Amino acid sequence: MTDKKRTAIVTGAYGAIGKAIARGLAGKGYRVVLIGRDASRLAKAKEEIAADTANEDIQWHALDLSRKEEIKALADKWEGPLHVLINNAATTPRIREQTPEGIEIQFATNVLGYFWMTRYFAPFMEHLNDARIVNVASYWAGDLNLNDLEFETRPYDNDLAYRQTKQAVRMLTAAFAKRLKEKNISVLAAHPGDVASKLSNLLGYGGWEAAEEGAATPLYCATDPGLRGVSGRYFTHGREEKCPFARDSRAVEKLFEICSWY
Repeated sequence: MTDKKRTAIVTGAYGAIGKAIARGLAGKGYRVVLIGRDASRLAKAKEEIAADTANEDIQWHALDLSRKEEIKALADKWEGPLHVLINNAATTPRIREQTPEGIEIQFATNVLGYFWMTRYFAPFMEHLNDARIVNVASYWAGDLNLNDLEFETRPYDNDLAYRQTKQAVRMLTAAFAKRLKEKNISVLAAHPGDVASKLSNLLGYGGWEAAEEGAATPLYCATDPGLRGVSGRYFTHGREEKCPFARDSRAVEKLFEICSWY
């Protein structure tokens, strides 16, 4: 990956929204790297995106985004620059599950996965022409408990756990925007819309928007020329909205510190 073509990573790339984001980037001429756990679904998504966009420059890597060592292993063998990182992968099991390392799975995937992807791949984005990290967040966010992020003392509820992770994503967007400013890397958060997906169905909400509609705001954050240099902001339906979670600087820094321990 040493030529001048812009390269993008999309995590959770075979889900409804992730695949639509990847398709949108491929249609704009990006080299797109798809990341997810299921190799067969990644391979199928690659074929579909290439056929839809006539862009054959699609790659994929199968890894578990809830596991730090797998993310680090991919970063260790990465070559060349990275211009866009879209952290999109998320899960919301209805019963409490843990990774092999003993971390509650929603926190590990939806929060730490974003944290580790940003930490390990930001070095490939430093001082490039308009490098951007987009965290797929949600307006369905809140109830974060910094003293019980893994539901070790509270009864586990997948909806509550999901809301907590999406609040955390919006807070980490602010934290990384502050830290990566001097590296000329923009970090934005985006609500993707209400799309019928495996995740939304597990939450019991379904969805009414097409995947392409859901992908529109993350793609806007990743590629719109008017957002060049904009960082630490939250967007929904193609426009910026104030984020109360990001304004709580003490909680933002505490969350970042906790994530750094893992």
